[in-house]
Amino acid sequence: MIEKYSSGRIIVNDITYHQDLKIIQGQVADNWWRKTGHRVDVDDMKDVLDASPDIIVIGTGYAENMRLSEDLVSEIRQRDIALIAENTGKAVRIFNDLFSKGKNVSGAFHLTC
Repeated sequence: MIEKYSSGRIIVNDITYHQDLKIIQGQVADNWWRKTGHRVDVDDMKDVLDASPDIIVIGTGYAENMRLSEDLVSEIRQRDIALIAENTGKAVRIFNDLFSKGKNVSGAFHLTC
């Protein structure tokens, strides 16, 4: 699904993106902006949560500068969704592995810092 990631750039299905994005049920939602820059809140992930994946993989940037709010982590747990948050390079590898195995996985990827 994700062919390549490097800082500030990700290639999905032969299309290059330069902004943060989400992948929900195999579909790219590009140009992902959060209300509070480097913090991810429930509202920032509403579309992902509404899709009811079994697993959410979040790429927190190459230097892991993006943080998840406590409310978001709590909401994900309440919905009994597995959460994996790693630097974006590792998150891409995990997402691809899960996706290739047919898992119901969605992802959100911060491409820079």
